[in-house]
Amino acid sequence: MSIDKSKPRHLHHALLKSSGIVACGVLASRVLGFLRDVILARFLGTGFLAEAFFVAQRIPNLLRDMVGEGAANAAIVPVLSEYTQKKSKEEWQECINVVLAWGVIVLGSITVIGIVAAPWIVRLIAPGFAREPGELQLTVDLTRIMFPYLILIALTAFQAGILYSLNAFFAPSWGPCLLNVAMILSVWVACLFSWPLAYTISVGVLVGGVWQFLAQWEALRRRGVHWKMPISLNHEGALKIGKLLLPRLWGSAVYQINIFVDTFCASLAVIVGAGGIAAIYYANRMIQFPLGVFGYALSSVALPSLSKLAQEKDMIRFKSTLFFALRNLMLVLIPVAVGMAFFSTWIIHIIFQRGAFDAYSTSVTSQVMFYAALGLPFFGASRILVAAFYALHDTKTPVKAATVCLVINVVLNVALMFPLKVGGIALASSIAGAVNCLLLWQGLRKKLN
Repeated sequence: MSIDKSKPRHLHHALLKSSGIVACGVLASRVLGFLRDVILARFLGTGFLAEAFFVAQRIPNLLRDMVGEGAANAAIVPVLSEYTQKKSKEEWQECINVVLAWGVIVLGSITVIGIVAAPWIVRLIAPGFAREPGELQLTVDLTRIMFPYLILIALTAFQAGILYSLNAFFAPSWGPCLLNVAMILSVWVACLFSWPLAYTISVGVLVGGVWQFLAQWEALRRRGVHWKMPISLNHEGALKIGKLLLPRLWGSAVYQINIFVDTFCASLAVIVGAGGIAAIYYANRMIQFPLGVFGYALSSVALPSLSKLAQEKDMIRFKSTLFFALRNLMLVLIPVAVGMAFFSTWIIHIIFQRGAFDAYSTSVTSQVMFYAALGLPFFGASRILVAAFYALHDTKTPVKAATVCLVINVVLNVALMFPLKVGGIALASSIAGAVNCLLLWQGLRKKLN
């Protein structure tokens, strides 16, 4: 039996082309994000205003991956890809309407609860703030302002999942630019009118969320997708998405617990030093640049392709596509990780050190970046491997791996933050990320023989 070698080559070409579209959008967003972070560092530094804002922003983001982007990647894209191939357009549209209705109900409830419970949530996430009543109250106020961002960005992610299932990548990849533009403009407005900076930027986050939502909405409208309230919330496709989502919710919860542990430890300034939370934020933004441009782009584009091949039970092309994505990603991330680790101090100094971001801020941030860069290739590979599991409708294996790594991260956080200060928190995350990648790789070896 002859094998048509043109098919894998054609698929790889399409994968690279779509990845290029996504990568350009992500690159533009990251460049704007760098500009935004440079501006935030200039005016906020690593002081109490910065820490209050970053903790407040992190709280709705902790839930976003669980009920928003995580849902789109784990469940919505594979199921809608299946509906696109096997069902009528009317059935596909009905499934979308039901899932959207459930999303509004769940997200709206979480948002209301979050606004009411903000004081207790902040004390739980950052217990070190309790020593400074002013910082605690500011964080609570900012949390309440930004919590509605959860429903906006989660519904935006849901719409992006629909577009991914249609192999439409432009709007989802370029949409995040709008958030960065809104935040940059909010700083300018705050300075122009002498408004409270942290409060104004928080409102800018909400404005950016609205812009992103409307951008995805318009992209779907042009493709003939129109929302309407379903007659019943009971639907086979929605039920299937729910079943796939349940283990993913725990997997996201595990990931968020890791972030919670990092934030909890970083807030203990007596142990890790002042400015730990802000240092982790700025260093993470640096790590997310190559990870987002290449890792996010490849994993987002690979998921619909892998889902289609899994539906066709073409495991030869499935594995070929998976290995192709991994090889190309590692060719970029490994040398980038080495460069970011060795030149961490120089990079942070050049990009951020000005205004309120002083030499001490550079010192603690570069330390975090050095240890975080060690895990960069593993973080990127894990994105691709998790996408492969999702395409196979297996959301349980990534959850099991993430649970093991949660325990590792907690233990290493406690063990390393005393000798290495805030750098120990970053090193713990890198080690846990490496273990997670190896567990996922081993799981796929068994699953794909």
